[in-house]
Amino acid sequence: MVPRLTLALTGATGFVGGHVLDRSRAAGHVVRALTRRPLAARDGVTWIAGSLADRTSLDRLVEGADAVIHVAGVINAPDAAGFEAGNVAGTAAILAASETAGIARFVHVSSLAAREPALSLYGASKARSEALVTTSAQSTAIVRPPAVYGPGDRETLELFRMARRGLVVLPPDGRLSLIHVDDLARLLLALAGTADRLLVEPDDGREGGWTHRQFGLALGRAVGRQVRTWAAPAALLGLAARADRLMRGRNARLTPDRVAYYCHPDWSVSTERAVPRELWHAEIETEQGLAQTARWYREAGWL
Repeated sequence: MVPRLTLALTGATGFVGGHVLDRSRAAGHVVRALTRRPLAARDGVTWIAGSLADRTSLDRLVEGADAVIHVAGVINAPDAAGFEAGNVAGTAAILAASETAGIARFVHVSSLAAREPALSLYGASKARSEALVTTSAQSTAIVRPPAVYGPGDRETLELFRMARRGLVVLPPDGRLSLIHVDDLARLLLALAGTADRLLVEPDDGREGGWTHRQFGLALGRAVGRQVRTWAAPAALLGLAARADRLMRGRNARLTPDRVAYYCHPDWSVSTERAVPRELWHAEIETEQGLAQTARWYREAGWL
């Protein structure tokens, strides 16, 4: 039987954090969740107004918690300062509050990008956040998710839309691993009860991951279409990033930093960093998970 925990959660209003929150409540855990904006009351959830830059709110967040699950972070920023504030300073702040409060366990959501810190500003910031966690006196776990998908995700939505139109534009040839958000949420909760200096790279259980083309074809099956895939050259993606910056300025979604990340040839997980099977394994097969996600998008009017 899973013990009932009091969890301090950052990023609860985002994609991954929202699923962690839902699964926490379904498991009977009590959640204290950080939020920047007023939210409706929920049974078993105490909303703590504030941010990672507000030490007072962080002290309130971790008060009485058995474990911290730190999901909040910045995946896109116009410059290094944005990544530093969101991923490094934010992690340092929640770690400090957690250590002062004597919290037993700290679960940190990082990224596979941390393996290649010289490749992107994002990856460098995630690597620095990991370094902070590894020096903590707490019992810690660092999770490096691969590409996360599932209901409510806006990052992969455009790929589903391209598949519906019949052409999926992808980065240059390479490989990636995938994980459904519900499987990731289960892992984070499992680690909240057992964190012990772990650094893991979870995935869907597909050995060697997916080639970009295999993933594109799977997206087509998920939306019920035969699709063509096209591996866009890195130079063309770079031009698209500059154009996006000209059109949307600091709000650009495709940045040179993201292009550098996307064009890396291998974002598959390492078998040496696999999660111990007795602790967790993926339950959602990706073909089924993609189809489920496509249905959710259609029902929500997104696709």
